Amino acid sequence: MSKFIFDFDDVLFYNSDMFKKHMYDCFLKFGMNKDVIKKYYAIEKEKGFVIFNLAQSVLEGENNDTISAVDLNEMIMSKVPDCLNIDLIEKIKILGSSNCFIVTHGVPEYQLYKVWRSGIYKYFKEVYVIQDTKKYSVEAISKQYKDEDVYFIDDKESRFGDLDLTTYRNLKTILFVDNNSVASII
Repeated sequence: MSKFIFDFDDVLFYNSDMFKKHMYDCFLKFGMNKDVIKKYYAIEKEKGFVIFNLAQSVLEGENNDTISAVDLNEMIMSKVPDCLNIDLIEKIKILGSSNCFIVTHGVPEYQLYKVWRSGIYKYFKEVYVIQDTKKYSVEAISKQYKDEDVYFIDDKESRFGDLDLTTYRNLKTILFVDNNSVASII
């Protein structure tokens, strides 16, 4: 059986198209301007993005006490399960958790929290959260399963650039554009 390594944001979880829009909508409900939110978002992204920190920064920075950072964070995070790529998750369930991994980029506590809130953690053997290159985690999985094909699916082609595909001949990269881009291997 082949092994499958999935990125989380914008592969398993519609972060850019759905979740970010929901996040902005939550802020807008409490009278905050989108340009102001974007300013704080850029600052928080530089520090290592966490939704709660963004909520706290915006509310404090704009002297907005219409909602607490805790409640705003919960309002935003409650949407996580609704932003899943359900079609792909259904295929992963069939593959089995012993064959599937997540290697995702971001702040560990935030990324792990999103995966946990999504309800899909149980469908994966391991979840790795990295803040730099995915190379070491992806290659370690490829080495562990050297007698099997290992497919690494990510929406950013740049994540493939430093992989040693000569040493890890069993490692195949798939650029995720939509579910059709992985249909032939799953």
